[in-house]
Amino acid sequence: MRGEKFIRSLNDGRSVWLEGKQINSLSEHSAFKGTLDTISGLFNQLDEPCTQGVVGYRADDSERYSHSAFLVPRSLEDLRKRSTSFHHWSKSTFGMMSRLSDYARSMVTGWYAARHQLSKLDPSFEAKISAYYEQARDNDLFLTTAIIDPQIDRSKGLDDDRIADRFLHVVRETSEGIVVRGAKMIATGAPYTHDFVISSFLKFESANKSHAHVLIVPANSPGLHIVCRESFAEVRKQDHYLSASYDEMDAVLFFEDVLVPWERVLLYGDPAKVLELRANKTANALAFHQNVVRYVAKLEFITGVTYAVADAIKVDGFLHVQEKLGELQTQIDVIKALIIASETEGRIDESGVYVPALSYIDTARSIGTKYYPRAIEILQQVGGGGFVQTPSSMEDFYGPISHHMHSYFEGSSVSAEKKVQLFKLAWDLIGSQFGSRHELYERFYAGDPVRAYANQYLSSNKEQLTDPIWKLLKESSMRGASPIR
Repeated sequence: MRGEKFIRSLNDGRSVWLEGKQINSLSEHSAFKGTLDTISGLFNQLDEPCTQGVVGYRADDSERYSHSAFLVPRSLEDLRKRSTSFHHWSKSTFGMMSRLSDYARSMVTGWYAARHQLSKLDPSFEAKISAYYEQARDNDLFLTTAIIDPQIDRSKGLDDDRIADRFLHVVRETSEGIVVRGAKMIATGAPYTHDFVISSFLKFESANKSHAHVLIVPANSPGLHIVCRESFAEVRKQDHYLSASYDEMDAVLFFEDVLVPWERVLLYGDPAKVLELRANKTANALAFHQNVVRYVAKLEFITGVTYAVADAIKVDGFLHVQEKLGELQTQIDVIKALIIASETEGRIDESGVYVPALSYIDTARSIGTKYYPRAIEILQQVGGGGFVQTPSSMEDFYGPISHHMHSYFEGSSVSAEKKVQLFKLAWDLIGSQFGSRHELYERFYAGDPVRAYANQYLSSNKEQLTDPIWKLLKESSMRGASPIR
């Protein structure tokens, strides 16, 4: 089964650091075991007859199923096939694992699909991305991205040596490849990935040649250190189900003179060309589409938890609570509608790829930065102080005071045990370290939300909206109304 193969593949000499120690066996460490069990189960779905056709597709008339993130959509049907796959994996993890490789795989698939057009950036690009795409697809490679530069001094740029030396840059070229030094953040899923897709959000100038690159870097590259944040994984699964199973982990990457082979250097040394690749609409549309499909599962989950809490303590009959519960349903419907609109109003682009309409995707990503924090707030308001009144452990139901537990923790429509389980699940969303990380993630995973809204304005067809206004005013003046001065 592919899940077991995936677990074994991580014993490749990678340098993963947690709490000052290098982790030699990820699958046996309590900080990673629960998440790896989850990912392993997802990979196995490609081998199970009841799910392989939902999650995967048969590439090149093969009998083997590959994940549909690698499917190049040539029609609306193909795009919806990808959407179904993303939604299935997201529902399997309640939307709690946002970087299950689907996003980075979609980016690679988009570059591969647009390879003929992108070959103008570099004659070798087409061969490189074709070879890598096939390797990643046929070997079920787990991929993630690392595109943010370290937070040192945001007021300074690459003209400051203190910044330039620490942002990832090329220090020399060799016959085998380029050697890079510096750091990257934030790589979600870093301990479990096979390869990192490396680029930057920087707006490069012509002088920034050593910092301008798009790379695919193996996780076990000598000199690459994966430095994890504090683990939020819990070993007591009965008390912290989400934290125990879905802490996908984030990390900072330290590159200590890491050699990147030429075949993994997609672009390097030309800032303008790197910016053009980064802005490629085929790749961005496919990757961002995955973002919002995944997001629906998360909104559905937190809405379900909130509905259950409201019913368990019977506050769902109050009008002000019903308003809040209705708001959660509205969130789901809005994002779903934007996905449907993006798919049905998609088009065949110059690469022959059926891509979703990006304007709807961008809107979903922008409002999503506000939806999830608001959903958390509503859950907090509905449950109130009940979230801090739950006992320390479900074990209390089997101890000397169990009769009191069953009496005083009982809900309106559920047993005391079920109610406590529910409130502990909700606490994992609103009060635990795991939950706090997710709220932060949804605010910023798509970049600066202020800039995202501004970019939507800047890229909009303003004349389409303003021309009718000026036309109306002109017609009004011609009909004898007071002239406009």
